[in-house]
Order: sequence, then structure tokens, then C-alpha cells
Amino acid sequence: MTARDSHVRLITGTAVPVRGNDIDTDRIVPARYLKEVTFDRMGEYPFIDERFDPEGKPRPHPFNEPKYRTAAILLANANFGCGSSREHAPQALYRWGIRAIVGESFAPIFSGNSLVIGLPVVTASAGDIQQLMGLVEEDPTVSLELDLERGQLTVEGRSFPVNLPDSTKTALLEGYWDSTTVLSANMAKVREVAQRIPYLTDFKRGG
Repeated sequence: MTARDSHVRLITGTAVPVRGNDIDTDRIVPARYLKEVTFDRMGEYPFIDERFDPEGKPRPHPFNEPKYRTAAILLANANFGCGSSREHAPQALYRWGIRAIVGESFAPIFSGNSLVIGLPVVTASAGDIQQLMGLVEEDPTVSLELDLERGQLTVEGRSFPVNLPDSTKTALLEGYWDSTTVLSANMAKVREVAQRIPYLTDFKRGG
């Protein structure tokens, strides 16, 4: 993943609607891809078994449609990301190009795995999701603006309220989701604690 600002406040771009409740992490990334050592190629795999048949021929799926290929926001229904706790699922979506997910509800572990890579996962009412999906399906070029600080999603001058836990919101707005940023900002404390850990002190002395 390339270096980027750890403060996540505003996500702007087109959207891709993926309809259906209970879309689990095995559908997002099949288990056979978990054996890869890094996440580098995960962007190739989102929904791959739904997008292609066993012979590799494309199937109808939003992620196969050129009109959605540059989408930055994924629109989902209820209980998105349920099933196993694999962190590969949000990694695959992020590396495909998704920068935020707006849905009716999400599996808690999926939400947590998304937060640690700076991928906002926010909820909206079922009625609003249906409206948003309809707008995007009617015009895939329409631009959406997700403002995490104000808690709203704006499209064509219309604003829809979105929600996320206060702790998650703070982590994204202030960059605390990024553990490297947190450690760098508190390096003096890190060194202080390291001095109090016996096995680190012995290691430095060659003991």
C-alpha cells in the first residue's frame, strides 16, 4: 500500500452497488487465496468466484462492469462482511480501489479489520441505501461525497445521514487507526517503556 495521509475525513468519487444481504467474507475473497504471503495481489480477487465461472469466463457482476471500475465507494445492504474473520476481505476491496463502504449493517469483525487499514465503514438506513443504489444504477457517473466529520453522504445536492461509532470516527479523523502513526507520535514513550523491559535491556548489553 502506498504512503498516504493517515487522517481520513472526506471520500469523494463514484460508487458501485453490490446488492444482497449477508454477503460473507468467503464470497468477497475465497479461502484459497488466504495462502498468499502478502496482500499485494488481493485487488485481483474481490468476488472472483461470482465474477468468473470455472473456465474463467466473466459472469454478470458489478465488479466486472466497466462503468463501475473507477468506483471509490461501495454500497451494500445488511450484514455485509459476515462469516469468517479474514482480514483479506477489506484488503481486497481497498486494493481494488474502494475507499469507503456505506451499508445497512456490517459484521463487527469486518468493520474492525477495515478500520485498521483506514477503510471507513459507515451505516445508513435501508431506505436511504435503496435510494442511493437506485441513483448510482441509473447514472454510474454520479459523484458521491462522504463527509465523516459531519456524518453525511451527499449526492446531487441531496444529503443522507450516515453513522459510525464515535471511537471509530475519532480514529479516522485523527489518524489513530494507523498504528505506525500512533507509535511515531509517541516515540519518547516507546523508548521509555523499552528501557523498562528487562529482556530488551539484556539484549542491548549482549546478555
